[in-house]
Amino acid sequence: MSDLRLDDTIFAELKKTFSTVSDRMDAVRRTLKNTDGSVVGAKSLVEDVHDFSDEWSYGVKQLGKHTHGAVKMIDKIDTEFSKLDQDLAESLKSTKKKGK
Repeated sequence: MSDLRLDDTIFAELKKTFSTVSDRMDAVRRTLKNTDGSVVGAKSLVEDVHDFSDEWSYGVKQLGKHTHGAVKMIDKIDTEFSKLDQDLAESLKSTKKKGK
């Protein structure tokens, strides 16, 4: 390996964090989707609760998609960084051999 180093645990921790957020967002979205506004009483208030639930469900779904996308990007960065690190190490080896 070369001197260019980035601890793999960084990527693992980032993936764990973003995956957890994504899972939580999905749980919130399911809860909001199943909101029963009828328990609040007045018809206009029930409609407001349902509107709120629908809007937040959509927003939370979008956040979940973006965090899932972030996990994919973290995987790609990890893969590319490892490849770059290997390429740099090989380059350094060949430079040392030429210098001998």
